[in-house]
Amino acid sequence: MAEPPRKTLDDLIAIMAALRTPVTGCPWDLEQSFETIAPYTIEEAYEVADAIERGDLADLEEELGDLLLQVVYHARLAEEEGAFTFADVAHGVASKMIRRHPHVFGDAEARSAGMAKDAWERIKSVEKAEKAQRKAARAGRQGTAQVADAASATPSLLDAVPIGLPGLTRAVKLQDAAARVGFDWPSVAPVFTKVREELAELEAAARRLDPRGPEAGRATAIDKDAVTEELGDLLFVIANIARHLAIDPETALRRANAKFVRRFRHIETALAARGSSPAKSNLAEMDALWNEAKADERAARSGGLDKSEDPA
Repeated sequence: MAEPPRKTLDDLIAIMAALRTPVTGCPWDLEQSFETIAPYTIEEAYEVADAIERGDLADLEEELGDLLLQVVYHARLAEEEGAFTFADVAHGVASKMIRRHPHVFGDAEARSAGMAKDAWERIKSVEKAEKAQRKAARAGRQGTAQVADAASATPSLLDAVPIGLPGLTRAVKLQDAAARVGFDWPSVAPVFTKVREELAELEAAARRLDPRGPEAGRATAIDKDAVTEELGDLLFVIANIARHLAIDPETALRRANAKFVRRFRHIETALAARGSSPAKSNLAEMDALWNEAKADERAARSGGLDKSEDPA
């Protein structure tokens, strides 16, 4: 029996249109908005990253499809409002890629010149200025108050860093933007010094929140805010270390999360084999099993030859 025809991107766009058609469409899909769908978009992007991290190409194929659905979904919502269509999205990003790669798509002179070191950022700067002009023009059509606001707003190098990015990722991008104009540590060494400074400040602020401390019971909302601020400062500096070492902090944290899950599952499995569970165990027993999991991983990495202590 012949297989049914393969679905295409046009089919996916048509399916989304059907799901969003009043009366005959899906009640759940009809209730959605940009705001309600956005969390799913972020989640699907993380699912893509997870499949890549695990090296699972079958999962990656599926997760890329789920992420593509999010793009189609948002484009459909915009089309219903008369803002733009999926075709506009595709046209915009294709045009941007051509514009940002003159050494590939430009004339013979541009191709022979190759990719200049600062060309990408220079082209982005031009695009950013043009985008600001378009926003000002739209504000002008909407009223003079918006025009005044647009004209008085001082452009910043940091404006291009999206607010909705994960915190560590946004921290690195903010630092990168500032570093391009020389606002940066000269090396990673003073950043480690800053980490120790921020850690000491966090520890001092946290003493009032520690129920075992001498000032227990006198912590206030102001104390909690202070600890939150100091913790944020520490995380920001940690992100700076990752940037200086050319390591993606989100990837590093995902790996640490996966390692924790792996080792805790070892604890659960070992306890189950003893007819027990974490809830019936104690810290000493679970800590011993944790160290056992560490040793097993260390032996697997080294082929059983490296017996040195693994601090992780």
